[in-house]
Amino acid sequence: MNYEFATTDEILGEIGQRVRRERLNQNLKMATVAERAGISGIVLNHLENGKGCTLANLIRVLRVLGKLEQIDVLLPEPPLSPIQLAKMRGKIRQKASEK
Repeated sequence: MNYEFATTDEILGEIGQRVRRERLNQNLKMATVAERAGISGIVLNHLENGKGCTLANLIRVLRVLGKLEQIDVLLPEPPLSPIQLAKMRGKIRQKASEK
């Protein structure tokens, strides 16, 4: 899927399909995943059907499916730029500065 040109609804649908596929690959019923995640079956149904859910509920479902580490693939930790590293000189950056 080309995410750059996909609509939000299309991306939600793709995420939902992948969650459903993973759940089925693990041979888990919707009710089981929902219970283990601490969410209602309706919330899981909405997620799997591309109707969306909160980020917290997605994290709960990914945890149950053993896929939480995939967040690093979704959004890798950005490296510090060389300019930031030079300015910090070993200090940990605490806040952003406005110009």
